[in-house]
Amino acid sequence: MLFHRHIFKTSILQAFQELAVNKLRTFLSLLGITIGIFCIIAVLTVVDSMKNNIKKEMNSLGSDVLYVGRWPWMDEGGEYKWWEFWRRPSMTINELRVVEKNVPSAALSTLCLNVNGQNLKRNSNEISGISVYATTENFDKLQNIEIEIGRYLSIAELSGGAGVCVLGYDAYRQLFPGNTNPIGETVSLQGKHLKVVGVMKKVGQNMAGFDFDDGMIIPYFAAESIFDVKSLNYDPFLIVKARNGINTSDLKYEVEGALRQARKVKPGVNNNFAINQLSQITERLDLLFGTINIIGWVIAGFSLLVGGFGIANIMFVTVKERTKIIGLKKAIGARSASILLEFLVEAVALCLTGGLLGIIAVFILSLLMTYGFDYPIILSIKNFMIGMGVSIFVGLVAGIVPANAAAKLDPVVAIRSH
Repeated sequence: MLFHRHIFKTSILQAFQELAVNKLRTFLSLLGITIGIFCIIAVLTVVDSMKNNIKKEMNSLGSDVLYVGRWPWMDEGGEYKWWEFWRRPSMTINELRVVEKNVPSAALSTLCLNVNGQNLKRNSNEISGISVYATTENFDKLQNIEIEIGRYLSIAELSGGAGVCVLGYDAYRQLFPGNTNPIGETVSLQGKHLKVVGVMKKVGQNMAGFDFDDGMIIPYFAAESIFDVKSLNYDPFLIVKARNGINTSDLKYEVEGALRQARKVKPGVNNNFAINQLSQITERLDLLFGTINIIGWVIAGFSLLVGGFGIANIMFVTVKERTKIIGLKKAIGARSASILLEFLVEAVALCLTGGLLGIIAVFILSLLMTYGFDYPIILSIKNFMIGMGVSIFVGLVAGIVPANAAAKLDPVVAIRSH
C-alpha cells in the first residue's frame, strides 16, 4: 500500500513538473480537455438549473391547475388547426358558473381576459405595451399575486365591476416617477378612468405567460365596458385548481364533462375548447433539454478527442525523454505494472488539471449569470463529479498506450538509448 502511494505521489509530482517545464506544449494539449469538460458541464449545469427554476415556478403556480380556453398550447396530435380554434366560442361567466356548480373536484376557479399592447395614461405620462388582466374572484390565489403597495381588489369591486386597478411594479415606476404614492390616484385605459388601489411586487414573466410587471389587473365586469369581450379577437379563459388529494386527470375529466354538457357538444364530436396544463410545457421542454444535452456531449466529444490525442502525445514524448530512467528502474527491480501505473497516473493527473480548469470556468459563468443577470445557475456536486469522472476516463484512455509502451521496454535497450 505504501509502495503504491509513493508511485501515485511521484507520478503526480512528475505531471506537474511536466506542466512547469513545457508550459506552452502542455497548455495547448490540455486546452482540448478544458474546452470539452467546459462544454459538457456548462450544458448540464444550465439545463439542470433551468429544470430546477421551472420546477420551482410550477410549484408556485400549482401543477394541479387547468387553463381552459379556445386555444390549445400544443398541437392536438397533429397539425395545429388554428383556423378551427379561432372559430371556437369563448369562455364566459356562464362557463365559470358551470364549473363552480358542477365540478366538485375544483377548489378554486376564475375567469380571466388577457389583453396585450395597451396604452395607459396618467396626466401627461403615457406608457405602451401594457398587459391588462381582467379577472373575477380567486385570480390572486391561483397566480400567487403579492402586493408591494396598497391592497388587492376586493370581492365587492370584482363582482360589481368597479373602476379600480392593481398596477404591475414596472408600470407603476413609469407612471409614478420619484416613488410617488399611487394609492387613490387615477389612470386612464382607453378613456376609462381607473383608481389605483395597489401595486404588485416585481416577479417577472411566469410559465403560464403572465407578465405582471408590465401589466395591470382590473375587474372582469369593468373590462366589459372597455373591450368587446365577446369578440373572437379576445380569448377569455378559465383557470381551475384541483382540491387537495384530487388527481389533475380526474379534475380534467370532470371539467371536460361539465363544459361539454353546458355547451351541448354531442357525443363523438370534438371539444370546442382546449384544456391546457403546465405539464404540457415541461414535457416539451424535457425533450428540448434532452436534445441540448446530446448536442453538448457531441460537441464536447470532439474537443475531448482532440484533447485525448494531445495528452497521448505528451505521454509518448515523456516516455521517450525518460527511457533511460525507465531502464534503470527496471534494472534495479521495478515491475512493469509499477511503470504502467506511474505513467497512467501522470496522464490522469494532466487530464484532471484540464478538467478542473473547465469546471472553474463553468463556476465563474454560473456566478456571472446568477449575480449579473439575476438568473440562478448552480454548479451541482453531481455535475462536478461527472466532470472529474470524464477527465479520469479520458486520462486512462489517452495514457494506456504510452504507459503500456513504457512498461514493455527492455531495461538493457532502454539504458543504452540516446
